[in-house]
Amino acid sequence: MGPQLTYPGVYVEEIPSGVRTITGVPTSITAFVGRTRRGPRDVPTTVFGFEEFTRRFGGLWSESPLGYAVQDFFANGGGRAEIVRVASAGTTAVRLAVGGLTLEALEPGSWGVALRAEVDQLDTSQSVADELGVDRAALFNLTIRESTPGGRTESFHNLSTAANARNVKTVLEAGSALVRVAGDPGPIDPAKRFDVLGAAEEAVRLARAAYQQDGTKKPQLDAAELALRKAVDDARAAVSDGAALTAADFLGNGAEAAHKGLYALDRLDVFNLLCIPPHRRADADLEPGLISAALAYCKRRRAILLVDPRQDWRIGGLPPEQWLDQIDGPRENAAAYFPRLRRPDPEQGGLITDFVPCGAVAGVLARTDGVRGVWKAAAGLEAGLVGVSDLSVRLSDGENGVLNPLGVNCLRSFPVVGRVVWGARTLAGADVLASEWKYLPVRRLALFVEESLFRGTQWVVFEPNGESLWAEVRLNVGAFMQQLFRQGALQGRSPREAYFVKCDAETTTQADRDLGVVNIRVGFAPLKPAEFVVVQVQQLSEQLPS
Repeated sequence: MGPQLTYPGVYVEEIPSGVRTITGVPTSITAFVGRTRRGPRDVPTTVFGFEEFTRRFGGLWSESPLGYAVQDFFANGGGRAEIVRVASAGTTAVRLAVGGLTLEALEPGSWGVALRAEVDQLDTSQSVADELGVDRAALFNLTIRESTPGGRTESFHNLSTAANARNVKTVLEAGSALVRVAGDPGPIDPAKRFDVLGAAEEAVRLARAAYQQDGTKKPQLDAAELALRKAVDDARAAVSDGAALTAADFLGNGAEAAHKGLYALDRLDVFNLLCIPPHRRADADLEPGLISAALAYCKRRRAILLVDPRQDWRIGGLPPEQWLDQIDGPRENAAAYFPRLRRPDPEQGGLITDFVPCGAVAGVLARTDGVRGVWKAAAGLEAGLVGVSDLSVRLSDGENGVLNPLGVNCLRSFPVVGRVVWGARTLAGADVLASEWKYLPVRRLALFVEESLFRGTQWVVFEPNGESLWAEVRLNVGAFMQQLFRQGALQGRSPREAYFVKCDAETTTQADRDLGVVNIRVGFAPLKPAEFVVVQVQQLSEQLPS
């Protein structure tokens, strides 16, 4: 609507261009769901490197393969991971008693045995006491620290147990990443300066200092160190990391409605790849029911599930097709890889151990997306597996030829090149299925386009449904598809051969408009990977002169 013309003169009017740029969504945000040593339960947490994962979730843990998968992800080029810690019902939290307070570790698990607490009343502030209306002797300081290399320390000054702005319970809830107050705090007892483990460590420190001054005090030092070891053992016995997970921990007890387990990912705006490593290190495979549920969830979220091989998959052993037949759900949103990786385990003194490949493959996908684009198959000589010393099964060409037609992507080991990803099919890629989503890069490109257009056309909702709107839609969606064509994501020598965008009276009839519907039809011709390369060699005989 133009300006109201009231006086003679020149008026300036800004005319909307109709350009609403559609931005492509990320393509390689990888979600890991499973058991970790520590971390918030059922809350997706973003990490951008393995050091951050170690600090937040405890790093490698011999009880769970998840940490190893995350390590492989970042080693192979992954940039952003979303971690969801799932813990069984038996997982408990460490409690500390200090100065009359009972503190509880913020996150359950035996990691809390490393926590130490100390209270003192040094240098408390009279002005703070006056402001709070309490006696200065009622104020105290609290220090919480992790007694591990690189562990964090938190210090809180001028706390109170009274109902005021410096109430210890309120302050810790707002500012501590380590502990919370359990129950209602009573009066502070300065004589109980340390928690049990802290007191035992202080006794060892004093005994060691006395021994250094007087060599006859060795028995006292030995007794203090023995008491510390017993206190640590007692603390570990009083806490539990819970049992190994089951499918029920991911799916049961109203998990979907409560956004827990697998469905904690509902709290994420977007993720593209999903890894659920086995629940245990030894003799562990994911339940087919859990895989089926994850497939359905990935379909809903426009994501890809990376499926790990069973431990008993062997050429000539359990046929993979018998296991694949147990999986229900949209197979086009999953990709399976075989065999498992073999490399040293730092948690077992460098012992060569088998590991699931989902994390490493997700890293290769992320690396390929960044260098070439989501439409490039993350396979071939460029798709090397970093940090993998060997594979649990070294496949021959013939064995590869058995698995590939089933839609199972192989990991191969070649001279000079090393270990590489050597397959680019979805689980719907079995030859017998003849699916249009046979190839993983094609499916991932389609999901990228769908999610980008879904987010980039939200402005259309409630706009007047007519030719002016349709023209704007064609302009903006067409510009997005043209950009993909210029980047080499689509087939064809011209845009006309590569894609089309329709939004007009043909796609949106009067009946549609009466119902408040606008239909946008987008088609594209994806590039498919050159899976089989045939080199034709012909011998030419010498031509006789004519």
